[in-house]
Amino acid sequence: MCFCFKIGFTHGFTGFFVMGGWMLREFEDFLIYKADNDGAADRTVRAYRDVLVRFEAWINGREPFGLSGEDLLVFTGPYLHKALRLNATSRTPYVACLRGLYAWRAEVAGGANPALILPYPKKGVTLPRVLSLSNAERLMWAPDFSKFEGVRDAAMMGLLIGCGLRVSGLVGLNEGSLVIQEVGGDVRTAIKPVEKGGKQRLIPVPKEADLLLRVYLAHPELEGIDRSVSGGDKVLFVTTRNRRCGAHDYYGERRRFSTRGVLKMIQRHGTAAGIPADQLHPHAMRHLYGTELAEENQDLLVRQSLLGHKSPKSTEIYTHLAMRKLTKVVDNANPMSKFNSPASQLLGNLTTPRTRR
Repeated sequence: MCFCFKIGFTHGFTGFFVMGGWMLREFEDFLIYKADNDGAADRTVRAYRDVLVRFEAWINGREPFGLSGEDLLVFTGPYLHKALRLNATSRTPYVACLRGLYAWRAEVAGGANPALILPYPKKGVTLPRVLSLSNAERLMWAPDFSKFEGVRDAAMMGLLIGCGLRVSGLVGLNEGSLVIQEVGGDVRTAIKPVEKGGKQRLIPVPKEADLLLRVYLAHPELEGIDRSVSGGDKVLFVTTRNRRCGAHDYYGERRRFSTRGVLKMIQRHGTAAGIPADQLHPHAMRHLYGTELAEENQDLLVRQSLLGHKSPKSTEIYTHLAMRKLTKVVDNANPMSKFNSPASQLLGNLTTPRTRR
């Protein structure tokens, strides 16, 4: 196992130390570029660091920028598949990292880019797990509304279901993330979550979720909790139990929910309501949101904006999940619905109430 540490010095240089020695200087410079100039998220930089640690071990002292495209194909293909047993999905970050590394190198030092021939591994598209509408209804009734925690949980699940939030966006919300505006003569709430890639977007909150949110914010127990964070803002959704710090330190950011805490909360309510375990995940709620947008024939670009997808291809998958719309189309438009067949009379008998004799 390799251990890497990011170390900053007073003159601005940042290096990545790998247990046993320093990483190649060119690799360090690339990671610094990704972090400081390309706006890459911390998790992306960490993932690329791990890729480069393995890549450096594989080249075993060879000059990395003297390798051919065929060499890189061997590393990202047969080596990762056979030696590390990585599937297509797991190999994708390796290809992305090396393509970025060699493109950066070609830009700053000139010369050819052998990584241009690296293809991304082809992988099948797996349809996401979706929380059903009936189970979403059962889940929303599960919390105990006589308790502060129940009101809070309902408001959180209301935003996950009603706005299609990623769980990272939900837990990162502050009161300053709420935007009150007038729409068509009504006072409405929108939220500004910061989600994947550090991007912020504005999402209208449906009336049902808005009501739950207002009840939570008006709860008297919330008034007695110190939720203050830097900049004068306040954590939106707070925990009421924390075993990791003493009572004197339990305020501000330490009151904020973790993504794991949200998952456990959903699983607790869902299990009590008898909902299948594979639907008890925040992303299953997001998938329900995306599916219902598709069911309502909303424009693809509108759906892409509401879901915060970088590519419309990510949004299109929900079209395949819009079964109510597809079933209605098939029932009305399929050729067998337009002529009499042996099934026509049987269907008529099943759907027409029998008259008593």
